[in-house]
Amino acid sequence: TEAIGLYNLGQSCCLNSLLQVFLMNIRFTRILRRITVPSSPAQRRSNVPYQMLLLLEKMQCGKCKAVGPTDLACCLSEHRVKLFVQHDAAQLFLTLWNLLKKQMKKPELVEELSDLYTICIQEHLVCQKCSFEIKSNSTMLTLPLPVLDANSHRLKTLEDCLQYFFHPEELNGQNMCFCQQCGRQTTFLQSMKLVHLPQILTLHLKRFCFERSSRTHKLSHPLPFPQDLDLREVLTENQCQADDSEKASWQYELFAVVAHSGSTSCGHYCAYIRSLTECKWYCFNDSEVCQVSWDDVKCTYGHSSLYWRETAYLLFYMKKHPQ
Repeated sequence: TEAIGLYNLGQSCCLNSLLQVFLMNIRFTRILRRITVPSSPAQRRSNVPYQMLLLLEKMQCGKCKAVGPTDLACCLSEHRVKLFVQHDAAQLFLTLWNLLKKQMKKPELVEELSDLYTICIQEHLVCQKCSFEIKSNSTMLTLPLPVLDANSHRLKTLEDCLQYFFHPEELNGQNMCFCQQCGRQTTFLQSMKLVHLPQILTLHLKRFCFERSSRTHKLSHPLPFPQDLDLREVLTENQCQADDSEKASWQYELFAVVAHSGSTSCGHYCAYIRSLTECKWYCFNDSEVCQVSWDDVKCTYGHSSLYWRETAYLLFYMKKHPQ
């Protein structure tokens, strides 16, 4: 029942943090335990769900304070996931999830995995000349939330970031769209509306910003996030495209935080995860695991002048009352 660490294989802190977030989630491991075991040794070596299951069993059966994810890392390298390099946690999370979904052979498990993590959004485009409207649905694994507005002003809270993401935007100038009804390029109003939220809502704080010089710098200013998040209170009726029964389940509790420390060129990841069995917070820093308080987790809010400090990058919220 103890939380087990993962040894760093060489710049594998990002992978380790994400693996801990997956494997500490009971809802995910229930799916993982029902996968079809590949028949041949070669297939087993290259199957990400199976190697993740072996790692889970190794973590749960061993008596060591940490185990090495070597076999899983080698498996990932066969799928063009580079080892011994710095990864972006949001990109690697998407890569891992896609590999899991692709290699789970049972359709019902793929559907359960999608229900667990997939967000459904409806995009609205309205011509400002003739009111011609285009609607399209799409799915996302994470909500990529800006931490600055269009005028480069800092957004002050997570709720502000969510409201800004769903705020309508006028597409004019070089961003104009072709209107089928007008027969020419016109100004459109673009808006995003929330249709469906999964059991695990993943929020990506866009802390890494591209400058005109093509260099990337980190935005480390303070951005508080709550333990409890009710999307019904954050978003307006115009920002939702869902019925009352769907919105009734939009109450979330923070499950995990993947935090980044250092700069864009030289950084480190760790994960803060709330144990679902003990309801205690733990910090997973590669092979080192220790119990922490909510005040320790709040230290990842950010700091205006200390950009090398730990700053929350991915937030994982879990539904309080799943349907």
